[in-house]
Amino acid sequence: MSKYLSLFLTTALAASALIAAPSFADEKRDAMVKAADNELGGTYVRTRYNELAKKPFDNQDARKKALIIGDSHAQDFLNTVLENQALANYQIRTRYIPNICQIYLGDEDVSSFIEAKNKQICAEADNLTAAKAQIAEADLVIIASSWKPWAAERISTTLKNLELKPSQAVKVVGRKSFGKVNVRSYLRQTDEELLTLRNPVDEQQTVVNNTLSTQVGTNNFIDIHRIVCGAGDTCPLFTPDLELISFDGGHLTPAGARYMGGLLFNHPPLAELNK
Repeated sequence: MSKYLSLFLTTALAASALIAAPSFADEKRDAMVKAADNELGGTYVRTRYNELAKKPFDNQDARKKALIIGDSHAQDFLNTVLENQALANYQIRTRYIPNICQIYLGDEDVSSFIEAKNKQICAEADNLTAAKAQIAEADLVIIASSWKPWAAERISTTLKNLELKPSQAVKVVGRKSFGKVNVRSYLRQTDEELLTLRNPVDEQQTVVNNTLSTQVGTNNFIDIHRIVCGAGDTCPLFTPDLELISFDGGHLTPAGARYMGGLLFNHPPLAELNK
């Protein structure tokens, strides 16, 4: 074999190996596509929350009791807890109240806010009245929802009617949104572009969060948008490690839950709960 042929074969083999071996960037984009799977994402969001739903507290467990109440955004919040091993000094239970029903407890007839097609579902769903006995047992009550304006405007009434004792803590989690997710377009962008990519979010988000904050107070309100996205009206789509935060614009991927929880539990008012 001539030295020229040998050199040609060596070069060809090396080039072939480079083509066959996935690059770091390719791995990130493969992970991005997988993370954007709505079916898998929905299963991740729901699974652990549903396992704890309506499960009684264990009175033989010496840890304090935490009850997380709400819709799929409460499910997201639980995942931020579990992905970061937060609230380790609490036994955690959950109650699921569908978003179409919203969270309200009071004497006002709010049935007009619920669509006719959803009234029967809401009549049969879990609610704060049914949860009051378990709420009374909890040391910590966390309420999270994709709040609609009417429910946010009545949060002070809801909290009053929960009849919490002074020894009980309550935290209300605000709305979050990451805008429209379009993974196909992200695959064509560089890492640098993705890390600076920000989406405009639901314009109601700031209004609703301000309503909640005013009524609940900054010591008990968790402003996810401010902590994760900053003071503006846009949010990042990727973590600093170039992992997709949300698979559908509203709910968190596992990487998104780890990232968001890392921020939430290092900022007031949640940081104090891990002490």
